[in-house]
Amino acid sequence: MDWTDLIDVAFDVLGSGNGRDARNAAVRTVEAAAVPGEEPVAATAGRHPDHFRRGALVLTSHRLLFLKDGKPPVPVALGAVTDVTVTRSRINGEVLKVVALTGAHRFEDVVKAEPFAERLRAAAAEARRREAGAAASAAAAPPADLLDQLERLAALHAAGALTDEEFTRAKQRLIG
Repeated sequence: MDWTDLIDVAFDVLGSGNGRDARNAAVRTVEAAAVPGEEPVAATAGRHPDHFRRGALVLTSHRLLFLKDGKPPVPVALGAVTDVTVTRSRINGEVLKVVALTGAHRFEDVVKAEPFAERLRAAAAEARRREAGAAASAAAAPPADLLDQLERLAALHAAGALTDEEFTRAKQRLIG
């Protein structure tokens, strides 16, 4: 699958069949933001709670991107993802919650949320393995880095972005 195919899938899920210019703009945006070695993985549609209209959720080998209305993508680095959950709501449909060291992200009315969440979990685990291998080959991570990550998690928990259960799971994943 290449970037064009992935964006076409995302726009088909969105139901934006007539927006060829929008598709091409999305492809250009994603290709411009891609890092070397980044490959497309999966796509679906969902709505960010701050936006009225739906956008495309694009999963790559390095990031989760939220694309909407030709705006710059909202990226979530997969190596920072600590938890991915799917819940169902009568009002918001299938809700995908992605907890990362950079913050919590919530997407509502996600099409085929559970299969997408499974792909996201697998891609995040692979990204962490890849980063761990790179870190091990470069040098052992200093304890201060772990302390910084734990402090960020504690701050997210204190701010209410993470529940007690999410905080405990994320902390356990960091510590090992």
